[in-house]
Amino acid sequence: MAIQIKNNLSMIGDLARANGIRAIFASILPVSDYARDRPPQTPQRPPQKIAEINAWLKEQCRAGGCFYLDYFSATADEKGLLRADLANDGLHPNAAGYKIMAPLAQAVIEKALAPVAPARRRR
Repeated sequence: MAIQIKNNLSMIGDLARANGIRAIFASILPVSDYARDRPPQTPQRPPQKIAEINAWLKEQCRAGGCFYLDYFSATADEKGLLRADLANDGLHPNAAGYKIMAPLAQAVIEKALAPVAPARRRR
């Protein structure tokens, strides 16, 4: 599955670059099994796979000139799981989660929309 995700994201990045679009790719959020009244999330979404895809995506953005929006670092606890206070079901952010995510998204959007400085010519 990870290979399919990577292929899909690569194609999106390629299409964006080919069409002059300054793409923003957001990290995959961590998940957790802290919600006792909900099914566990980590069996279907293993944290190590999320970390692997996020590391790959961050590098792809760096190499391909896209913007990386790192929600993961802001929402993960010391175990690399979605903080219990940021989701009611271990998967979807609650209001507290979105309160953390919104300014991160706003900052990257502003960066992506900023005018591009003309490249300096070397003499």
